[in-house]
Amino acid sequence: MKSFHFKINFCFRVVNPLVFSLIFLISCFNYQLSNAQSSEVETAGTAILGILPATAAVTTLVLKDYEGMEQFATGFLINQFLTYTLKTSVRKERPDGDGFDSFPSRHTSTTFQSASFIQRRYGWKYGIPAYALASFSGFSRINADKHDITDVIVGAALGIGCSYIFTTPYEKQDYQISVSGNTNTILVGFNYNF
Repeated sequence: MKSFHFKINFCFRVVNPLVFSLIFLISCFNYQLSNAQSSEVETAGTAILGILPATAAVTTLVLKDYEGMEQFATGFLINQFLTYTLKTSVRKERPDGDGFDSFPSRHTSTTFQSASFIQRRYGWKYGIPAYALASFSGFSRINADKHDITDVIVGAALGIGCSYIFTTPYEKQDYQISVSGNTNTILVGFNYNF
């Protein structure tokens, strides 16, 4: 019974961010972009590919959250491995005809892995903007005719899954208790960070 509960709970946790992102992507399809705007959208989507992972990594360093850094790095590396393995195995042609590495979208898997790490580790307050940026990156790949919706959805699911498997919520240590002493004396220390 516990295994079944875990599978359903894990499924709902991965599906919620994906549904949020799909709603964003679908709303973006209502806009017609000129060629100049399309180029700017593609450039912005590619910038987000670097910004979101860097933000996740730097956040762990600023907070001295070394456990989080390890979790992010593990999820990131496995996500990259799975993404490249699928790209080379499936060999799906890109919509613009420029190569056979369309499935899944690396931009989307990377940005969603980073966004879901931020959300899972530090909460929805930071996760919602991160998911919006990741969704925009996915939209930019469809808009640039580099991927279709399937490539983007699978990339997003892959990235979210890799983060949710390896990431636990961050629990800031507000206090520290220490005990020391010798045969005659015991010292108990208590530090609290405000």
